[in-house]
Amino acid sequence: SKRTVQFPFLALLVSGGHCQLMKCLGIGRYEIIGGTIDDSLGEAFDKTARLLGLPVGGGGGPAVEKLAKEGDPKAVELPIPLQKRKDCDFSYAGLKTAVRMKTEKIAAERGLDSVDDLSHEDKANIASSFQNVAIKHIEQRLKRTMEMLENEDDGIRSLAVVGGVAANQELRRRLETICESRNEPWEMMVPPPRLCT
Repeated sequence: SKRTVQFPFLALLVSGGHCQLMKCLGIGRYEIIGGTIDDSLGEAFDKTARLLGLPVGGGGGPAVEKLAKEGDPKAVELPIPLQKRKDCDFSYAGLKTAVRMKTEKIAAERGLDSVDDLSHEDKANIASSFQNVAIKHIEQRLKRTMEMLENEDDGIRSLAVVGGVAANQELRRRLETICESRNEPWEMMVPPPRLCT
């Protein structure tokens, strides 16, 4: 459908370089509500893909997403970033480190020489758990931003999701759920996956 995006709206940018939440009030009128403190979501996906020895030719994101489908998202306990901070910023450095340490610990528990030797099942569980927590962080930030905007008078009730990681189907599904479950449902706009660059 060829509909144009109507201002004002909230944009969530998820890419290799950034995570950002911004209020888009008009052409050239943007207010950043939250941004990346350290590593972006795309970087965290890439590092996790490399850690698990996945082919990163098409980017680490798609490789991790594919493997995650075969895993249990609750198998490996990982910390949700910035739980204590009541703002809308994003941080993936700590999660990235936690994934590495947990993966090394699992390999050691299995008596393996290296992470490369982990079973497909273990790798799938790690990928799935990482993706689950990475998205939970976005869900928490997004819900907080929506609450804030619902109490303002700009009348923002739509979300545009952009950037390379917007192609991730699990992320789309979960953001869609958040939009639908607001008291007054939000409209979500996202480009087709091939246009998420």
